[in-house]
Amino acid sequence: MRIKSLAPWLAFLAGACAVAGADADRPNILWITTEDIGPNLGCYGDGYAITPNLDKVASAGVRYTRAFATAPACSPSRSCLITGVYATTLATPHLRSDFPIPERMEGFPSYLRAAGYYCSNNVKTDYNTSREGAIVAASWDECSGKAHWRGRKAGQPFFAVFNYVGTHQMPTTIQPEAQAKKRLAGLPESMRHDPAKAQVPPYYPDTQEVRKMLARYADNISMLDHEHVGRLLRELEEDGLAGSTIVFFYGDHGAGMPRHKRVALDTGLRVPLLVKFPDKYRHLAPAAPGSAVDRLVSFVDFAPTVLALAGLPAPGYMQGRAFLGEGVGKGPEYLVGARDRVDEAIDTARCVRDGRYVYARNFYPHFSHAAPEGFSDQSPMRRELVGLAREGKLGTLQQVYTAPRREVEELYDIDADPFQVKNLAGDAAHAAVLETMRGRLKSWVLETRDLGFVPESDLWSRIGNATPYELAADGKVTVGRIFEAAELVGREGVAERQLALLRDGDAAVRYWAVVGLRAAGEGGVEVCEALARALDDGSPAVRIEAAGALIDRGEAGKPFAVLEAALAGEQADASVHAARTLQLLGERARPALAAMRETLAAASDKGGDRPKGNAMYLRFALEPAVEALGGGGN
Repeated sequence: MRIKSLAPWLAFLAGACAVAGADADRPNILWITTEDIGPNLGCYGDGYAITPNLDKVASAGVRYTRAFATAPACSPSRSCLITGVYATTLATPHLRSDFPIPERMEGFPSYLRAAGYYCSNNVKTDYNTSREGAIVAASWDECSGKAHWRGRKAGQPFFAVFNYVGTHQMPTTIQPEAQAKKRLAGLPESMRHDPAKAQVPPYYPDTQEVRKMLARYADNISMLDHEHVGRLLRELEEDGLAGSTIVFFYGDHGAGMPRHKRVALDTGLRVPLLVKFPDKYRHLAPAAPGSAVDRLVSFVDFAPTVLALAGLPAPGYMQGRAFLGEGVGKGPEYLVGARDRVDEAIDTARCVRDGRYVYARNFYPHFSHAAPEGFSDQSPMRRELVGLAREGKLGTLQQVYTAPRREVEELYDIDADPFQVKNLAGDAAHAAVLETMRGRLKSWVLETRDLGFVPESDLWSRIGNATPYELAADGKVTVGRIFEAAELVGREGVAERQLALLRDGDAAVRYWAVVGLRAAGEGGVEVCEALARALDDGSPAVRIEAAGALIDRGEAGKPFAVLEAALAGEQADASVHAARTLQLLGERARPALAAMRETLAAASDKGGDRPKGNAMYLRFALEPAVEALGGGGN
């Protein structure tokens, strides 16, 4: 199959590989992937885990102790994995996104295919872009629930991906008990976990519900080991391929548990990563079998690494660096993870991780880590945590996740505080570390052209026939100035600067000025007057945030008209933004109840989905909000 849009040099490479013959000395590569787990495996020292197959992979391979997703949610992570480019650079950091990416980024398996590899994906894609169909077509010889390396020609090298969904947040914390028991029926009794023996981390209360969910999470991982990993390793042996296949195992981000998934800390970003090399390719390994490797590794490194193992160069647009293969260089000094909108939950947070410290910058500090989320709130465990917080029954360490506000900055010493419960951001002894981390974040934002700071509705108005990536690369999105405005959020004594930025010519700069004024909660006459003027801003994102800020301050009338207009408008992202704003306003949103009910009714009509498929996010935001206001659900 010819992939028409590949570059000319790649066509030459394909011809060269064809001349070399199908039996060229190239490894097969198998990715065994799963969803929503941290490094909670026996080989990582977890005394609760029962994972014999994965432990064998680790003993025969290498175990990475510092491997990280680029986002604490699936689709932004997968966008990065398939392209080798940060989702924040592509404008795909939100779950889920419709922004286009450049045509040349057809997925790294397309380079393998052009070099003669058979590429199969079983089964999830979720690449988070309007070009997903083109990426799937270019990347995979087969992409389905039946995709397997066994579909290749005799002697053809393969790259095969098998993804397991049984560890996802849904079966871990949301699925009803009866369904969970049915799903786990094939798990041997010896691999099941006793809730009484669960290891409860200090950021959770020790309750029956928490223990039950921790046990189910561990059961799901055991089922992954028993059902998925064991089967694939047996099939490799049966097919006589174990001696020619490099095997990867990893998770797509942190555990599907509260304070893990969706949170930009180690708990949401750190993943298990095991790589097993057959003797034939042991020279490509970074250490001896059974070794632990402490190199910092990020998902942005995976694409160039697989290409390097296949003997192929990485294209220049890829932002990571190979961590396996011949001539591998030194690892990075630090990594960055990004949390942006997940479903209806609008957020922006960045996390910098080096060998010892993790630094988080929260750009919506007035939002709780446990702010309402339509999907996550289906979890009995999460509802219990929020309920206990409301009743004042949580300990000091357990209140951080459920507190009504977040710290602007978080800094944790992982060596001394592996659970990340002692924030050192205000500790004078760590002031130099804090300043270093701030500088690293700024450098990364500028170097990678982080587009997560541009509101989605604003970005749609800018792109025209270009892609966001191209706009930023051409300097048409002033990422530095936008970030400087965002960096003021939560800082003291910056109101005058933010008021001045409300007159800036860039809508994203004005947006962060409003967010900052709202987060500070200052209600002086000058601030209120400036916010009132912002209700007429040309940017819907600015108008919506200004309306929310004024309603926070007790204003009525026009701010509600602004939110109601956005709810009913044709710009889908602005509609979700308005719905989310009203949801978080709680009782103060009552004057907009009729408009909320009308929008909810339209979003609940299968024939009336909003543009770009955001009807579900409207329902997530508006159903609980309308119900709480006594307006009835849909």
